[in-house]
Order: sequence, then C-alpha cells, then structure tokens
Amino acid sequence: MQQLTDKVAIITGGAGGIGRGLTTAFVAAGAKVLFVDVDDEAGLSLEQELGENARFLNIDLAAPGSAESIRDAALAAFGRIDTLVNNANSSTPAPLLDVDDANLDQVFESSFRPTLKLMQACHGALAETKGSIINFASGAGLNGDPNQGSYAAAKEAIRGITRVAANEWGPNGIRVNVVCPFALTDGVRWWSETYPEQAAHTVSTVPLGRIGDIATDIAPAVVFFASDASQYITGQTIMLDGGGIKLR
Repeated sequence: MQQLTDKVAIITGGAGGIGRGLTTAFVAAGAKVLFVDVDDEAGLSLEQELGENARFLNIDLAAPGSAESIRDAALAAFGRIDTLVNNANSSTPAPLLDVDDANLDQVFESSFRPTLKLMQACHGALAETKGSIINFASGAGLNGDPNQGSYAAAKEAIRGITRVAANEWGPNGIRVNVVCPFALTDGVRWWSETYPEQAAHTVSTVPLGRIGDIATDIAPAVVFFASDASQYITGQTIMLDGGGIKLR
C-alpha cells in the first residue's frame, strides 16, 4: 500500500541531492509533488522522468512573494496541500571569526527565511488537510561543527521555530517536525575527499558504521513523517544519522 496516496506535497530544493531523492520517493509513495528548485535542467529532467504527479517550479526562494507563489502553484496544480518539506539550503563553510554578512545572508535567505515564510503561507491550506511540515536541520548545529557557524545558526533557528509552530499549530491539526540527515550528498563526498581523515573519524563514531543513503535511509523516513502513520508525532527533532547523535 502506498503511504501517501491522494496527498499533495511541496518540496523545496527538490531537483538535486537529498531533495531529488525526496521528490522521487514521494511520487513512488503515491503523492503528487510540486518540487521547487533553481536548477532548470535538473528540474525539467526530473519532471519528465516522474510524470504527471511531479510538477517543477523554478523560483528563487529569496525573491519577495516566492512563498505565496509556491503555495498558489501547488493549489492550482493539485487542489490541496498535505505536506510541506523545507529542504533547500545554500551555505559556505568559514571559521567563526570570518563569518560575515555575506555568509549569513546566503544561508538565512536560502534556508531559514524561506522555511518560515512557506510555513506561514501554507498554514491555511495545511490546517484544512490536517497536514504535516517537515523541516531540515543538521547535526552541524547540534554538535557545533567547526567552520559551520552560519549554517549551524540557521539550522538551529529552524529547530526553534519548529517547536514554536508545533505548540501554536497543534490545535489546528498541523504536525511540525525536524529531520537531521547524515547522507551521501555531493557536499559530503567533497568533504570526504578533501578531509579523508576527519571523514573517516566521523564515520567511525556512527554506530551503524556508514553514511546514510538518500534513497534507502533518508527518503523513506521523511515519507513516514508525511504519512498518517506519524499522526501523533510533532515538535520533534529526528536524527537520520545512524545513531551518531542521540538526543535526550
């Protein structure tokens, strides 16, 4: 049985990396998906690959009014919104002493601010369907990873507003959770190749002994949090990291 039959999802950053895996998994689980990205070639290719249940929208999340445009596009295409997945992010590593306005603007305008704006814009539609929001944060923020000051700040800010939304919007039937993945993305490959000793040490601290696979380890968990099977879970941070971080 498909977990997301008749459900409609918005996925940001949905044409590449983890987002591509999410878009593919959601469609396979029976959902109709509006996926948002600025990579036109990758987006159009994925749309063609997945068929009529996947619609690509090329829009800059930092542009004024983008959240409302995304919401309206999803409603026009599919008539409802059941799930909002805020996955998009762009950041540049830098030592904390070197973090400047450009670093902060890059990650907050691609990650935190669009997450908040889309949550606000989609609130009414999600209240109608008793829907789910899944936000993306990171172990980098929980651990305070070196050279990730601006990224950690944005991701921890997302965890903060997730908890607030869970409390405020629970009475509307909207569930709001965070996932923190450790997955084999292009960025992780670059890190593994550039800092092999650091990467090997990090993997050695993961009880399951490996970096997560997007298709088999990350996407199915996100599908679960979009499904009715998780209807009594909200306000949580879920580590999809093989046990590397154990929250209490």
